[in-house]
Amino acid sequence: MADQLHVQVCYATAVHETLRDLRVEQGTTIEQAIAQSGLLDQVPGIDLATQPVGLFGKKRPPDTVLREHDRIEVYRPLVADPKESRRKRADKKAG
Repeated sequence: MADQLHVQVCYATAVHETLRDLRVEQGTTIEQAIAQSGLLDQVPGIDLATQPVGLFGKKRPPDTVLREHDRIEVYRPLVADPKESRRKRADKKAG
């Protein structure tokens, strides 16, 4: 068991959150752990070629090698442009 790492794969939508605890071999990458978690089968809309992934809220390339207790996150595309949303809130507040 010393050759294995404990990691967690996380994905959330507006209505559902998925957290998967995994044991993976040392040297496993983010992309490999996501595939092993079964998340891609459960949520067919995930495309790792276009969606960013990261560890603990920081974007990382899919080929990043994992360490013990890493939390892998699959990020969803933004629904709205953050700058546009802030501008609309400011206009509403001023008006």
